[in-house]
Amino acid sequence: MTAPTTACRGPVSRRSFLEAGSLALGGLGLSDLLRGRAAAKEATGLADDTSVILIWLQGGPSHLETYDLKPEAPIDYRGECNPIATAAPGMDICEHLPMHAQVADKINVIRSISHGFANHAAGAGRFLSGYNPFKLLDPLGQFPCLGPVVSKMLEGRRNPAMPRYVADASNVYGGGSASLGPAYLPFVVGGDPNAPDFKVKNLSLSPTIKDRLDDRSLLRKAFDGLNREIDQSRVMDSMDKYDREAVSLLTSNKAQNAFDLSQENPKVRDKYGRHKWGQRALLARRLVEAGTSFVTMQMQNPSIPGAIGNWDIHAVNGHLFDDARARLPVFDQAIAALVEDLYQRGLDKKVMLIVSGEFGRTPRINPQKGTASKVLQPGRDHYPGAMSVLVSGGGMQTGQVIGSTTAKGERPKDRKLDPNDLLATIYRFLGIDYAEMVPDNNGRPVPLIPFGTPIRELL
Repeated sequence: MTAPTTACRGPVSRRSFLEAGSLALGGLGLSDLLRGRAAAKEATGLADDTSVILIWLQGGPSHLETYDLKPEAPIDYRGECNPIATAAPGMDICEHLPMHAQVADKINVIRSISHGFANHAAGAGRFLSGYNPFKLLDPLGQFPCLGPVVSKMLEGRRNPAMPRYVADASNVYGGGSASLGPAYLPFVVGGDPNAPDFKVKNLSLSPTIKDRLDDRSLLRKAFDGLNREIDQSRVMDSMDKYDREAVSLLTSNKAQNAFDLSQENPKVRDKYGRHKWGQRALLARRLVEAGTSFVTMQMQNPSIPGAIGNWDIHAVNGHLFDDARARLPVFDQAIAALVEDLYQRGLDKKVMLIVSGEFGRTPRINPQKGTASKVLQPGRDHYPGAMSVLVSGGGMQTGQVIGSTTAKGERPKDRKLDPNDLLATIYRFLGIDYAEMVPDNNGRPVPLIPFGTPIRELL
């Protein structure tokens, strides 16, 4: 989980400005990076600008209550939710996702991904890194995960006016940068983007990176106060071109505007939903449109009456079907609006959207007495043997159901896939060679993923 942010005070120094410029945008040695980027662009003409949005459903959503319902299964498997038809023939989804149904021709549902780790931290680490974790309960992944890998591998290849990697928390539980180091952790958006006073100043570094800086109080001022501090300290006078550019990343109008939701059309904000999840989805769209390469937004702790914090709906935590009736309409609005918006704005070839958690839920319902309710109620437990993932955009053919599970949703039946196949697909879309070597925690070179093949239906 996200560690609390602490504030420290210190004087303004040239070194701190340089370090802020290098770390805040997810890169190490940013001035050198910028020089390298200029040389690389001249030599290769590289101008790729694809981006990925990962909507992360921490806790593990039930495939049987979202994208892979089993109405013919016994009652202790199928539950209370019914399937509905969609705009994509053959793609039936949960009745509580009617807006998804309307945009189903613009999405793909993968129903046959599975892995072997039923613990939250281990499941997330396995799904996002492609490696089997050796510490199952470690909240920080032991291998570099998707976001930090993208930040590292796209260094020098993308628009320097925007951070490469932005997230609403320093890490997903079980994820992290591992051997790549904290320089590749995300630029973190704090607070609730639906709050009336949400401003760009709420953008902050992850706590891990903040601990490496002398002048953390400066960074807490974020964009709106940084230009004034720079001018007063006259640090700019002593910087060369690339040092100035490194600092300007923190003060660019492009970045500031992208984070400023007040500039968005109110009707568009309404379409996404005036709630935390809807505005996070909208912020993700604004960021990739402005040039950020990878955005992670977690849809948990929705502050919805009747819904628990994340997607971990054991019976002891909550009533599975009451939670679905409360949670899914809010989720439905946010995701459907994001999908439609990407296509309407012509971003569907440039941006790939992934919606997933770390695993699915047990096909058989496990009733238990609720901790809060004190009564017997239905729930499902952790289950990596089958899960569903939504993908959209990316220039891919859409309206597809990829793979299937057995009659009770217990395991893949057709087109069995691994999380690594999805990772390979994402890396290929971003122009990253997933066979490239990076050091593990012992300094030994290992490939970004140990195996995996891009999913042909998504190419």
